[in-house]
Order: sequence, then structure tokens, then C-alpha cells
Amino acid sequence: MCAMATRWGICATGRICNDFAVAIKTLPAEDHQIVAVAASELSQAEEFAKKHNIPKAYDSFTDMAKDPNIDVVYIGIVTAKHHEFGLLFLRAGKNVLCEKPLAMNVKEVKELISASRENDVFLMEAFWTRFFPAMYQLRQLLAEKAIGDIKGLNLEIGMKMDHVHSPSIKEIGGGALLDLGCYCVQLACMVFTGERPEVKATSILTEQGVDEVTAIILKFPSNRLATITCTTATQLHNRAVIFGTNGTIVIPTFVWCPTSLIVNGQEIEYPLPPPSLPLNYNKSTGLRYEAEEVRQCLLKGMKESPIMPLADSELVMSILCEIRRQCGVAFPQDAT
Repeated sequence: MCAMATRWGICATGRICNDFAVAIKTLPAEDHQIVAVAASELSQAEEFAKKHNIPKAYDSFTDMAKDPNIDVVYIGIVTAKHHEFGLLFLRAGKNVLCEKPLAMNVKEVKELISASRENDVFLMEAFWTRFFPAMYQLRQLLAEKAIGDIKGLNLEIGMKMDHVHSPSIKEIGGGALLDLGCYCVQLACMVFTGERPEVKATSILTEQGVDEVTAIILKFPSNRLATITCTTATQLHNRAVIFGTNGTIVIPTFVWCPTSLIVNGQEIEYPLPPPSLPLNYNKSTGLRYEAEEVRQCLLKGMKESPIMPLADSELVMSILCEIRRQCGVAFPQDAT
């Protein structure tokens, strides 16, 4: 690729895909270009392409997978389709940035990882949180023991999301844990540097059988705890507190897209660039950071990100699956 622009294809045209396209426009055009978009209906793809000035619109994901002018595909389709479309693009030799969670269960995650390695292409789960400047600073502070030895982590994440009561929720793959709680689990795994915890969890389920409220305790080696609450029933403070023997680090609202840290009472801010078009989600121009991580990895010939390695994706999913098992949340993909 040398130093040419990284050429993106966008898989799907939903709200997060819109925000990703807007975020890309905050990066230099000589570094990032969206060259194609695909949707199940051509009219949707053409409307999206017109809005974001994308030269090519497809009504076939298979046809976009064959496009030789695409370096990497961003998959922003519903979670239940991540595995299917991830395999499609990986097997077509495309590098892939796939929205979180990477798939529905560990089996699907392993199959995506295997496909990326068999086809010698890049794969990364789009936990955008890890790539914010605040998170780079957080990792440095923890490595330097700025708050001493870490003893624990408290996280709460909640938003009013009525779609969990939809009859189709099992088909698209959702609920408090997969939609929101996965952010907390990945953050705990990052703070505790990829160690595997003991898991205890309980949930309140909807009539559709997905979790509306889930409480989780992760016990990491050396007696360190992460306590997590996630819900789609109401708005919570959406923050995290990391505490150690010499103080605390607070990640204020919103913990999944952090633009500040409070270290022992002192706040440090990391402002985002403004969007050129309306956004669907808070602080979505922060999606630019994961896109730039992908570019830098590709320029170096890397097949995975050292910040969000595939081993972490597998670890996070194994924890999510154990939480679902304990809480009695199952999806059709679990039976295959």
C-alpha cells in the first residue's frame, strides 16, 4: 500500500455506518478514502453514497467483496450478521474492521480469526474505546502505577433502549450485555492486561429472553475485582472508577467514548474534532481513532492490532458467553 490512502468499503448503511463515514472525514483525505458502500437494497446504498460522497454503491455484499479497489471493509451490520459477512470479506482477501461484539459466541469468533489467518489478512474488533487518546493515557498511567497497585474497577453503563423488547431481538443479537456490557468487559480485560477472571453474573430478562439488567463480578488473579452493572432500562451515569492503593482514576460519562480522565481529582481533557454532518451517537467522531489504528497496522504489514489483539477478542467473548450461560440468555447461533 506504501503511503497511499487507505481505501475503505462500508458494509451496511445503518446509524453506526453513518457515524463512521462522518468520522473518516475528520481524517486527512490523503490517508483515508471511502470508495464503496454495500446494502441489501441499491436505493439504500445509493442514498448513503450520495450523502457521504462515495463513488461506488453496491446492492450485493458479494460484489463489493470482489472490488479490487478496496483495502479494508468496515462491517457495521447487526451483530447476528457479523460472522456471516466477516467470513465473506475475509475469504475474499479483504482486511476487516468489524463492529463489536465481533460475533455471537466463541465458536464464531474463532472461525473469524481462523479465516483471517488462513487468508493472511488483517482483522480487528471495533472496540473504539481503546483507541481514544484518553485510553492511551490511561494505559500509561496504569503502567506507571500512578494510583499504586490496582485493587478494583467499578463500571456502570445504561441507556434507555426499547429495542430489547422487540420480537426480533433474538434474530439481530442484542440485550444489555451485548449492546452495552461488552464495553465494560473489554475495559476490565484491558485494565487487567488480558488476565482471565472468575465470573459471577445474574440478569433480569425480558419476555423475549434477552437481558434488560445484568450485574457482573469478575475476580481477577491476585484478588482484584471488577464490578459491572449494565442495563437497557434506564440512563445511568455511564462511568468507570479504577481504584488502587494510592488513589483513583475516573473515566467520566461516557465510558465507552472517553474524552477526559480524572486522576486523583484532577481532570485532563482530550477534545474531539467537530463533525461535518449530524451524528447518531455521542462523540462518534472518535471512531476516527480506530480507523487510523487500522491504517497504521496495514502500513506496517500487521495482521492484528497490538492494542486490540485477537486474543483479547476471544477472551472478551468467552467472558460474555459465560455471563450469558449463567444468566440463561441463549441465541440461535449457540445451537450450531
